[in-house]
Order: sequence, then C-alpha cells, then structure tokens
Amino acid sequence: MPDLYIGLMSGTSLDGVDGVLVDFSASTPVVVQYACAPFPAKLRAELLALNTPGANELHRAALAGNGLMRAYAQVVTALVAGAGVAAASVRAIGAHGQTVRHRPQEFDGTGYTLQLCQPALLAELTGIAVVADFRSRDVAAGGQGAPLAPFFHQSWFGRPGETVGVLNIGGISNITLLRANGEMLGFDCGPGNSLMDSWCALHTGKPYDSEGAWAASGKVLPPLLENLMAEPYFSKPPPKSTGRDLFSQAWLQAHLSAFADAAPVDVQATLTELTARACSADVLRYQPDLRRLIVCGGGALNTHLMRRLADLLPHAQVASSADWSLPPLQVEATAFAWLARKTVLGEKLELQSTTGAKGARVLGCIYPA
Repeated sequence: MPDLYIGLMSGTSLDGVDGVLVDFSASTPVVVQYACAPFPAKLRAELLALNTPGANELHRAALAGNGLMRAYAQVVTALVAGAGVAAASVRAIGAHGQTVRHRPQEFDGTGYTLQLCQPALLAELTGIAVVADFRSRDVAAGGQGAPLAPFFHQSWFGRPGETVGVLNIGGISNITLLRANGEMLGFDCGPGNSLMDSWCALHTGKPYDSEGAWAASGKVLPPLLENLMAEPYFSKPPPKSTGRDLFSQAWLQAHLSAFADAAPVDVQATLTELTARACSADVLRYQPDLRRLIVCGGGALNTHLMRRLADLLPHAQVASSADWSLPPLQVEATAFAWLARKTVLGEKLELQSTTGAKGARVLGCIYPA
C-alpha cells in the first residue's frame, strides 16, 4: 500500500517552488511525481523585500505568506493530478515556508528563525494535512535551526563504510559529511547562488547565469575575492548557519566600494569563485580525504561552478545528485517530505552534530486536513 507524502521547498534563491510526491512504502523511497512553479513577480519582490526591515512588515508578511500558500497549493494540485492520485491518499505535506529572517542564538541567547508559512491555509486549500515550522523546536533546544537536510542526506546518500559528502548549493550552500564510522557533520558554508543570481539579474536582466557561462567569460579579481573571503563567518567553526541576513546585497555592496571600476562580468566570475572556494575550503578543513562529493540544488546545474569545485578538490569525484537517482532540484523538496513523515510518526532526530541542539527532538507541527 502506498505511503505518500508531499514535500515543498522554496529556498533563499527565491526562484519559485519545487514539489515532490514521494512513496515511502518500500525500503527505498520513490519520487512518484515532480512539479515546480516560478513565483509571480510581485510575490517574489515582496519576499525579497521582507528579508530586510521595512514599513508595515507584519501586515505585508501575513499577506505574502497567504500568497506563498496559494503558490504551494498550485504545485500540490499539479503533483496529485500528474500522478493520478487522490489528495485524500496523501498522508501529509511537508511545507518548509520561505525564510525571511534567520538569527539563531542572537539577541537573547535563543534568537529566532522566521519562515513565512500559513499551514492552516494550505491545509484548507489542498484538503491534506500539513507539517510545517520544522526549525523552531531546534532553535528552542539551543540549535541553529539549520541545516535540516543532512538527516535526509544520510538516509538517501549514506553508504556503510564509505565517507560521502553532500553539497547543497541553493541560495545558501550547506555541506553534509557522512563519515565511514557513522558520524555526521553538517553546516552552512556561506553564499550559494543568491549573490550570483542577484548580480546577474542586475547587470544582464536574466534571473541567473545559465550554466555559469557569463562568469566563465570573465576573470576572477583576486583582491576582491580576498576581501570577500575575509568575512569572519567563513572561519567560524560549526555548528553554524546563515542566510540573507548576512550575505545580502548590502554586504556585497560594502565590499565592492573599493572596486567601483570592476567590470560586472569580472565581479560575477569572482562571486562564482567565492562560492566554490567557500565550499571547497570547508571540505578540505573538515574532510580532506573526501573521495566523493554529491552536489544538489540549482548550483549543480552551473557547469562552470561544478568545474571549479572539481579543480579545487582534485582528489574527490564531484558529481550531480542525478547520478544517485535524485535530480538536483528535487533533493530539498524530498527532504521535507521525509521530515514530514518523521513528524507524523513521532520520530526524533539526533540534532547535535548538525545544528548543535541539546538533544533529539521531534521537529515540526501538524495541521490536520
């Protein structure tokens, strides 16, 4: 009998919603259907604006959350229609929501992480139970609230007796190290696609640098790269997580102030190199003997970035998650379907090695259909 869950993910890249319908009835889960939808331009602009303080934020955030749920519901409709299944046969939807602030352990020692999500509305729109708010319990338990995908990475990509790295390059990049001895380490490396995408949009009008071709046509600016790599976050030990709160356009512009004459294409080349260097440096720092690195997220589709990762990690096989039966744009959504199932089953996750939380916790809240 099928054991169906839906996972929905909209990441810091703000390029839209990825959704999967997953059957967990067999020992190896199967992605039955995939669907995606770009954000309407107005919603995307508002979600981006809400990453920084502004007027009337509470009102705007509530309405943006409603709009986000309508976009989520459209993807859910496409998933069940495409798979030819009834909504009632899906046990739950795992909805990550849209991160607009991420400040764990700051201010009062606990801090917060904020994902715009209206799970009650999503349950009403779809007629399916919704699991949401995955990160808050982790933050309450003293953790970073992110990354959470490493637990799924361990389930899907882990191999007994083999050390495997999983690098997700979305708007922010995060690394999971699945060690041969069973230990796991996971944390955010730093910027992924977010700075590259916004710079590309500003100077070319395109939402992203397809295959990294624009960056590949420029040259890296070593003084600018050194300036960017001097950011203290990069040398901070894990557990650690980050987001647009730090790696924003304001952060970039502050570093570019001394490089006003730089050609935009060379800045793009340097931003791509920044992502490659930050990720590879973490691999070399925490698993220098790594032989296999699986890359997922939109960054796995950036040919130039993948080539630079391979150059910087010559002893590792750098390959797309597609080679492991899960296309790059489906990994994060599948992770939240997997997490939703854990919540429904009441299963705790051992969080210490990734988020630094005090112990095992059940993550997420359930909104019945």
